[in-house]
Amino acid sequence: MMRTRPLKVALLGCGVVGSEVARIMTTHADDLAARIGAPVELAGVAVRRPSKVREGIPADLVTTDATALVKRGDIDVVVEVIGGIEPARTLITTAFEHGASVVSANKALLAQDGAALHAAAEENGRDLYYEAAVAGAIPLIRPLRESLAGDKINRVMGIVNGTTNFILDKMDSTGAGYQEALDEATALGYAEADPTADVEGFDAAAKAAILAGIAFHTRVRLDDVYREGMTEVTAADFRSAKEMGCTIKLLAICERAADGGSVTARVHPAMIPLSHPLASVRGAYNAVFVESDAAGQLMFYGPGAGGAPTASAVLGDLVAVCRNRLNGATGPGESAYAALPVSPMGDVVTRYHISLDVADKPGVLAQVATVFAEHGVSIDTVRQQGKDGEASLVVVTHRASDASLSGTVEALRGLDTVRGVASIMRVEGE
Repeated sequence: MMRTRPLKVALLGCGVVGSEVARIMTTHADDLAARIGAPVELAGVAVRRPSKVREGIPADLVTTDATALVKRGDIDVVVEVIGGIEPARTLITTAFEHGASVVSANKALLAQDGAALHAAAEENGRDLYYEAAVAGAIPLIRPLRESLAGDKINRVMGIVNGTTNFILDKMDSTGAGYQEALDEATALGYAEADPTADVEGFDAAAKAAILAGIAFHTRVRLDDVYREGMTEVTAADFRSAKEMGCTIKLLAICERAADGGSVTARVHPAMIPLSHPLASVRGAYNAVFVESDAAGQLMFYGPGAGGAPTASAVLGDLVAVCRNRLNGATGPGESAYAALPVSPMGDVVTRYHISLDVADKPGVLAQVATVFAEHGVSIDTVRQQGKDGEASLVVVTHRASDASLSGTVEALRGLDTVRGVASIMRVEGE
């Protein structure tokens, strides 16, 4: 039997995502009520510019006083899609204190203060759901913390930023340089006027922190995530990747150490074999590859951003939270019982592709090989091309730690036959 009194929802933010949330709540009201067991009512919308016309939203619901809205006491669920750290953090904790559960899409806040927000939710007996914070419409958070709760996850590796994937895919498919591909992404609306958060990996790093925390039952903050942007990736890097049967993606990688005693989280460009499922992810799409003991290998794929896709994830959380509310229960909260240490990037072990500019004369390869050997880095393949006294030397290593590779590169720079290090890129997915 359906309850007649509606569950009241406060919406914080009515931009691209918020307006879609409001639209779907209105157009799918009957279906949502049937799925939840009670109607849901949009009780208020907090915005910065109240004079802007918002189609489908009655003017009397619009307010600039977000604090008063979340303090009302009759609000069952607060949907936060304003982003940033403040005032979002204060509004969310205030919502908990005044009896509301929260659905959020705020990856930056969750990566920085997720533990405190979970604690506030638990203290007040309320839900904190955030499926939309990572990979847009792709169901990922809930499968990790619920569907795979009985399994042991060893690795989560994925493309979690559509802007960067569009740029790199364009460079790969057309031979365009970075700036040319970025300009096209901007013209098509895939990149912001200031793309720094995307192309320098900040957005992906926040998502990596969230994924690592859930996957490994360990608190991982944004500061724990190694971050390297993709602005230095060149058309020459893609040519080298193709010669190896690879492409280049900006990856978020969260791993459990082989001995199970620690975890790492990192974001950086990497070469991946064309045979890997992530290599075929094109355009602005996202995909996340999960490896676990029992389930084996799983991949989650779909649109990672945009108003309607992100709103889909928000509404899925809203339905779950409202069901919990009706049943007087809460869903799973933070699981950080493992409390594994987060290892520094220097401990990460992977393969490397190093391109060197060297003198074209006898003995160079022997010198370079000696440096690698002295630092305990095993060479897999070497490719050398030379002309008019100058040459390029491409070295692909077997697996080595980041620290040992850094020492190797520093020593290489000290050789008088090495003119410079053209590029260094990790090789993943093998």
